[in-house]
Amino acid sequence: MYSFSWLYGGETTKKGLFFPNGASLFISGYQKEFIKELVFGIQKSPEIAFGLKVNEIIIQEDPLFGYEQIFHPASPVFIKRRIDENDYHYTYKDERANELLTETLQNKLRKAGIPDKDVNVEFNTDYRNRKVKIIYYNKIGNKVSLSAVKITGTPEQLAFAWNVGVGNSTGIGFGALK
Repeated sequence: MYSFSWLYGGETTKKGLFFPNGASLFISGYQKEFIKELVFGIQKSPEIAFGLKVNEIIIQEDPLFGYEQIFHPASPVFIKRRIDENDYHYTYKDERANELLTETLQNKLRKAGIPDKDVNVEFNTDYRNRKVKIIYYNKIGNKVSLSAVKITGTPEQLAFAWNVGVGNSTGIGFGALK
C-alpha cells in the first residue's frame, strides 16, 4: 500500500513536458520494508525515463497528526466501483463520494491491521480550486477529482492515510496526499 505524487517543476510546451530545473515527486508507503527496497532500487538504478534521473532522496518521517486534518491533493483522487460488470467513477460532485472514500480507507486500514472504527474521509467543500478531470491510464479515461480532503480519526489512521493516499488506484498515481 503506497501512493505517489505527480511530477512537479515542469513546464508544458508544444513538444510536451519540459523540466529545465529538474523535477520532484514523492512516494510514500505504510510498510517500512517497502520504502527500504524502493530506496535501494533507486540508488542502484537512478535513471527514470526521458532523461530524468534521481539525484537526491529525502526521507521524511510521518508528521504528528491530531484527530482531524485537511490534506491537499498531490495527485487526483479516483473513486471507482464495479457494479454488475460496469465500472462507475465518482467525483466530489457525487452524493456517495465521501461514503465511498471512507469505505476504501477503512478497507485499507483493516488490511494493514489498524482499527478502522470512527475514521471518516470527505472532500473539503472549502477548497476553492476543486476540479473534475479525465485522466487517461492505459487508454482508459478515468474521471477524477482534484480536491483537498478532510480526514477525521485517530492520529495513527491519519498517518496511514497520509502514507497510502485515499481512493482507488493509489499505486498507479492517484490519491496521493500532502
